[in-house]
Amino acid sequence: MSTLRPEKEKELFLKKFWKNVGLILIGAFIYSFAVNSLLMANHLGEGGVTGLMTILYYWLNVSPALTNIICNGVLLLVGWKLLDKRTIAYTVVAVTGISAFLKMTATWGLKLEEPIVGALFGGMLMGIALGFIMYGEGTIAGSTILAKIINRYLGIKTGTAMLFFDLIVAVPSFLLIGIENMLLTIIELYVSAAVLNQLLAIFGKRKALTIISKKHELIAKKIAEITQKGVTLIPGQGVVSGDPQMMVYCICEQKQLVKIMAAVRAVDEHAFVVMEEVHSVYGKDSLRIL
Repeated sequence: MSTLRPEKEKELFLKKFWKNVGLILIGAFIYSFAVNSLLMANHLGEGGVTGLMTILYYWLNVSPALTNIICNGVLLLVGWKLLDKRTIAYTVVAVTGISAFLKMTATWGLKLEEPIVGALFGGMLMGIALGFIMYGEGTIAGSTILAKIINRYLGIKTGTAMLFFDLIVAVPSFLLIGIENMLLTIIELYVSAAVLNQLLAIFGKRKALTIISKKHELIAKKIAEITQKGVTLIPGQGVVSGDPQMMVYCICEQKQLVKIMAAVRAVDEHAFVVMEEVHSVYGKDSLRIL
């Protein structure tokens, strides 16, 4: 049973939409900075479309911003029927933002004495950037679209699937950047995938609460006010007493837990509460499986 009115749901949708756009643009900026300042400035490669972008830049001096928008536009068409339209819309924001920021940061190169520093910190920033973008329910197209599809249908972690597709592009890049820089690129890709997997594991964690109380309706209303999401009432029956019971079921974020428990105690200090760890959720108003 949802306790949210249609106008409230619309307000929450718009709030979430602009929050996601903000997260995606932050991630797009970090991503572009890492590519221009740490990777390309030190003649390192990348995987997926970004890898093709660096190869075309080293080989033919093609603008990375142009390569990004064209190649990812094609891949967006591939993902159009396989991913939900909301993810596609947010991905358009991410791809457009990355192209704009790539243009903006084109002269921000940080030439390092030790390229491995660029590989390590570049990988870390790339993973953080992708975490922001995916937490905002978007992708950067390229290998992330393919990884999202693999994640959706095979359950393989997004970061791991991305690493696989990225290596397909990164390994042959030694023809342009040399064996040593190609190996450093693989290190960068591994760091990026590891950071991304850790971030998505943190972002995906939720708590599932099952609450039994005679004041279930008031408790459900209080929880909905805190979480700004729907709450479900499940009918049940006590085995010993034989009395009918109503259970309140909800998914909440870790940071909301203290407020929810305080609200439950304020309504009914004798309420029975079961709390479970949830690593991923899928559905309306929730994060996708990560």
